[in-house]
This record gives sequence, structure tokens and C-alpha cells, in this order.
Amino acid sequence: MMKTKRILFSLAITLICGLLYYYFSLPAINLQEPAFYGFLFFLVLVYALATIFLSGRFRTIPSKPQAFGRLLLSYSLVPLIIGTGLVLVLLVGSIVSAPLFRASSYAKLLPFDTGDFATEVQEVSFDQIPMLDKESAVRLGDRKLGELSEMVSQFEVSTDYSQINYLGRPVRVTYLRYGDFIKWFNNRSEGLPAYIIVDMVTQNAEVVRISSGIKYSPSEPFFRNMLRHLRLQYPTFMFGAPVFEIDEEGTPYWVCPRIDKTIGLFGGTTIDGAVLLNAVSGESQYYASEEVPVWVDRVYSADLIIQQYNYFGSYQSGFFNSIFGQRNVTATTEGYNYIAMNDDVYMYTGITSVGSDESNIGFLLVNQRTKDATFYTIAGAEEFSAMRSAEGLVQDLRYTATFPLLLNIAGQPTYFMAMKDGAGLVKMFSMVNVQYYQNAATGASLSECEERYKALLRQNSLLVIPETQTNIVAGAVVEIRNAVIGGNSYYYLRLAEDTMYYVVSAADSEVVVILNEGDQVEIEVVDTEGDIRRAVSVSKQ
Repeated sequence: MMKTKRILFSLAITLICGLLYYYFSLPAINLQEPAFYGFLFFLVLVYALATIFLSGRFRTIPSKPQAFGRLLLSYSLVPLIIGTGLVLVLLVGSIVSAPLFRASSYAKLLPFDTGDFATEVQEVSFDQIPMLDKESAVRLGDRKLGELSEMVSQFEVSTDYSQINYLGRPVRVTYLRYGDFIKWFNNRSEGLPAYIIVDMVTQNAEVVRISSGIKYSPSEPFFRNMLRHLRLQYPTFMFGAPVFEIDEEGTPYWVCPRIDKTIGLFGGTTIDGAVLLNAVSGESQYYASEEVPVWVDRVYSADLIIQQYNYFGSYQSGFFNSIFGQRNVTATTEGYNYIAMNDDVYMYTGITSVGSDESNIGFLLVNQRTKDATFYTIAGAEEFSAMRSAEGLVQDLRYTATFPLLLNIAGQPTYFMAMKDGAGLVKMFSMVNVQYYQNAATGASLSECEERYKALLRQNSLLVIPETQTNIVAGAVVEIRNAVIGGNSYYYLRLAEDTMYYVVSAADSEVVVILNEGDQVEIEVVDTEGDIRRAVSVSKQ
């Protein structure tokens, strides 16, 4: 075959194979993307083999490496040069990006402030505390879809539940998938008919139907595949794992973080904004980091945040110190969880010294939309020690604790956990003090658990209420009423020449149980308005 024809045919074969490879592997056309080099190597290999085959020498290729090398030089010199150049770029790029030479740059990937936990982290109301972990949410979602016979026969529930804030409440959302290729073929025109939302507080699961159907998802096999649709629109963007979210109107979106490499050629992975892809219409728009809409909750993944902090913890005193000596070397603990605050989702994880024994030196709290990070110095038990402490309180019931949430309870950093039975159902709740984890309480309800926990704090002089928030009233008791609320006993006291009632729980002040009408008392009051005012303690005079 003439040389020109051989080159043209080789290019045509390479183009066809390259398009097929690109269609299925979807690499970003970006020199900072390692998968792009794999794509280029594939093209070089296909072209080299095609030219050798079309040369007519394919059947006479000798087995000796020297002879094969001469054949490559004769018919594939250009691909060989390109391949060698790619290897050199990969090698040099990896070296200049290595932490060995750029330790200080890696240590600066996650800037953070230091703060005071008790004053900066607000106490969360009960209707904002998630009762469920991801495993329980998956169970509820599967059960809910199972109630809908017309859906369960055609679709499955994805296990990729995203925790977000929706209308001011912590929820987990996920999408449906086609059961198999045949079921996709039968339902492709309508798309996926719904998504599932699980309220993490009320534990209610809901199937939200979409009239137009979700047309773009990972379960689409061809051009409506979410990743393929995204790649064809943004061929040079490197993307992190897309996250399924819904906006405040309930419209489903894919939040696709755009990855950037900031150290050398391949190092210093961070996020440079995100593409929002409408899962129904397929319309998309790129937003820079500072322009991402406020309803979006997860741009920075927990894994990336943990990786960036661990770079700081390892390399803040240099690369070799991370291996030898390890002075001031810290790392995140094994788990993490999410906290909903100020209409955003924050990831938190414990920070421990390398080689420490089941203790934390503090906690890292990071906004997953903006990456604003704060470190709180709180020495105490690490999360798994707290889980064992909580399980020890109900060892006769053999309940297991979920991975804890970090809450501010009465100014004290506190681990909060749901206690689950063998079937994965939430049966109780537990609170464990971070700094003094022997102070642990359980309750069948949140209010009962909180009352018992605060009683423990009070007994150990850990519950402190600022003087500016309380007021002392004194007088003779002329009326006593009591009620049981959430399993706790509350007493309502009215004093002489007074019209309002002062309510206090028996857990906060045991003396109220033995009070009689006519007794002289002093009451420490928190509320200053209303006909029923909350008291924190009662003392008999």
C-alpha cells in the first residue's frame, strides 16, 4: 500500500477507535487529567498497530525485540516519538507535583480559622437534629418504593443518598434507577418518574413524582447518560463525583464540582466552582465558586476536605517531619458526619495526634458549599469511644450507636447518637459529653435524653447558665400543678401575689417533688415574658 494511503487509512482507524474509546471512557481533554494521557496512549497504540498491519509486514514480524524495534522505527516513528513525549510529561509532571518537593503548598490547601465552640456553634433545636443515619434512610427509601407496585416492578432506588437542607430541614434525597436494560427501553420516553426524599427528623419517606420525568441520570445508557451529556457540553472540565440535590421548588439537579489542580501538573486537587445540570431538561450552567446558588449544599466532598486537612496535618512542619519525628503531626479520625446550620450543610470530623490513644485534640467544621473551615480546640474522646460509651448504657438491649453528630448542648460539645436495634430501627437516643465522656445519658425521646444529660452536667458542675440570662424570684407557693411531657415530670408553681406559673422539671430540681403549698422558695427563672415561664432551679427556704 502506498505510504499516503497507509497513513490515511491508519488515521481513519485511529479516529474510529478513538471516538469509541472517548464515548465510553469520557476523559477530560485536559493536560492535568491523568485519564487524558491514557486516551492519547491508546490513540498512539492504535495508529502504530494500524500502520504496521497495513504495511504488509504484519505476518513477518520477528519475535526478537531488536527486529520489532526496527519495524516500529520504520513504520511508526512519529507515534513512537509522541508516546515517548507523553511518558516524559507524565514523569516530569508527577515529580514537580510530588509532596516531597511541594510540602508547604500541600499544607496550605485548606485554610482554616480557630474558634470557640460554645459561642460560635449555635444550639440546634430538636426539629433540626437528624435522627437517622444513611443506612436507616436507605431502608426507609426502599420500603417506601416497595409500597408502589407500579414503580417497584420497573425501577430501583439508588443508594447514593445525599444529605441536604431542604426548606430549612435536614433531609436525604436520592434518585431512581432503571431495573435493567429492557426496563430502560420500555420507560425511556417518560424517564424516571420520581425521586425519594427522607426527612431525617420525622423519619418520613416520600416519593416525589416528576411529571416530565428525570431524563438525565447515571442509569441512562446512551447520550442521555448524565456524565456523557455533561462531558460533551464541557469537554475540557475535570469533574468530581456529581451529587443529586433538589432546589427549594423541588426541581432535581446534578451538582457537578469542577476539579482544578493547583500544585504542579497533577497535584493539589481542589474545586473551582460547579456545573448545575437540570436532571429533567438537561440544561446546565457553570458557576464559579463564589457564585454557586445558596440552595446548593454539597460542592466540596467530605473526602476532599479530609484529604486537604490531612495534607496540612502531615506537612505543616515539612515532608520529612511527617515520616521522622512527627512533631505536631495530626490527622482526621476515621469517620465524619454532617451538621445543618444557617441553611448550609457542614461536615465535621475529629482531629487527633498521630499515635494518640482514642482521644481527639479538636474538631474541624467545614461548610461544604463555600469551604469555610474552622478548627475548635476541644480535647476529649474520639467518636468511636463515645459510641462504645453509649452502647454500654444499653448493653442488655444490644442496641448499636450510629456515628455521632457533634452538637452544642448547654454550651458543652456533645456527641449525639441514635441507638438502633438489630433490625436497624431507631429505639433510643444518647448524648455523651466530648470532654468528659463518662457523662453519658440515654432516653426514649429526644427531650428525655436531653433532660437526663443536663441533669448529669448539673451534678458534675458542667452546666453553667450565664447570670445575664436568669432572674431570681422568691415567695410562698400557693399552687402546684404537675404534668408528664415526653416521659419527664414537670411541675408548675405559682407564688403568692403572682399570676404566672414557673415550670421546672424534676430532673433539673428534685426538691419540687416534695414541695407543699405555703413553702417559701427561690426560683431561678430563664424566661422573662409570658404566663408560663421556664425555671432552671428551685430552692426551698
